[in-house]
Amino acid sequence: MDSYEKFKQHCREAADAFRHISRNQAIKIISHLDSDGICAASILIRALTRDNRRYSISIVQQVDLATLEQIALENEPVVMFTDIGSGQYSIVHEKLHNKQVFILDHHLIDPEMERSDKIIQVNPNLFGINGSEEISGAGVTYLFASFLDSRNVDMAHIAIVGAIGDVQEKNGFGRLNSEILDLAVKCGKMTIKKGLKIYGSNSKPLHKLLEQSKEHRIPGVSGSESSAVQLLHQLGINPKKGNVWKRLPDLTDEEMRRLITEILMRRLTEKLPEAIVGLNYQLADESKDSPLRDAQEFSTLLNACGRLGKASLGIGVCLNDHKIKEKAIQSLAVYKRQLMKVLDWYNHADGESVIKEPGFLIINAQQNVMPTMIGTLASILSKSNDIADGTFIMGLAQNGEGTTKVSLRISGSHEEDVDLMQIATEIASSVDGTAGGHKYAAGAVISSTKEEEFIEKARKVLKRQASSIKQKA
Repeated sequence: MDSYEKFKQHCREAADAFRHISRNQAIKIISHLDSDGICAASILIRALTRDNRRYSISIVQQVDLATLEQIALENEPVVMFTDIGSGQYSIVHEKLHNKQVFILDHHLIDPEMERSDKIIQVNPNLFGINGSEEISGAGVTYLFASFLDSRNVDMAHIAIVGAIGDVQEKNGFGRLNSEILDLAVKCGKMTIKKGLKIYGSNSKPLHKLLEQSKEHRIPGVSGSESSAVQLLHQLGINPKKGNVWKRLPDLTDEEMRRLITEILMRRLTEKLPEAIVGLNYQLADESKDSPLRDAQEFSTLLNACGRLGKASLGIGVCLNDHKIKEKAIQSLAVYKRQLMKVLDWYNHADGESVIKEPGFLIINAQQNVMPTMIGTLASILSKSNDIADGTFIMGLAQNGEGTTKVSLRISGSHEEDVDLMQIATEIASSVDGTAGGHKYAAGAVISSTKEEEFIEKARKVLKRQASSIKQKA
């Protein structure tokens, strides 16, 4: 039995252990507020509902002492963490010692943890499987749920949305995610098609899609609406269908072939010209013109709900509540407006708030950006053509409770070269902070009183890391 089979066997054993818990015992679910966390919570909710369990749920930005002390006072004798908890195992053990705990996570494991009979932890890292790449928190929760009840296989597509939200799709998936994807396809919940890989392919008119292609620039087209329309006419593609602007799914196979060929020709001077073509994952039950049809857009919507403090809407979307879907789509518009405010602040910020040095960018937003949005800002900048390839981007925003949320990303194609989680841990530990996240997207929580000390340490570490990348190049 290889490590993958051992991990799945452990998922099965955890599900068996859960079955022995009396249905009279209420359950507390704690999950992360990002797309993956919302997907994980939704899968567990479906599983618990089918198993006739009573539960309550809290969506949190992080698991800290205050959160755990509150949970310890609550009546539920069973606590289940999804997409969160492994990195905080020691304090979970300390504060929730009188409860039965399940941790369904894929993040790095607390190195100081001492195993406890009161905590059942399901995490691929325990078996030498890289949780940052192979499976998301939603995927781990899905495996647990599928072993609990085979009917829960119908949530495989939600696990894939979680994996996409955690940037685990690299024009394909690792073994565990691929197995879950196969089930989603077999259930008729998801389809896969190769084509243009531009965000908004379902929700934006075709000419706007081409104009606004920022992550994968189209020379002579990106940034110009008229040039995008002109390109379509040159290729013999009518940008309209009657009085309505066409979207990408409206194109015939031949039109798609001509468009892809032309875009690739225009991108020959780009570093990765073929990056604009890849696999697109579609949710089969959503209408073709819905912003929820594309898995990447679905994930963005869930992320927006979580960041705006409306995670319940995201859960309703995952559970296919049609009325809630309409409200969630409206929230996406609010999220975009909030994001525009964040970007406007960044573009006008002074030199004290935005520190730019060769190889790294540090944004100290203090209370000017919501702590739930600072990671989104860092992610957007990491994909911007205005940021040099291989630049570390660190953002800080105050939580308003004496702590500061930190997010760390890297721009361009150097994700494989560094482990952002290790870097965040090194910097945060210097000020007694706590790091979390993955190799590709990491963060930390520190005391707001130590921001200046933290930034000084970050400058030294990021300078060293940037120099290392430059030498490898």
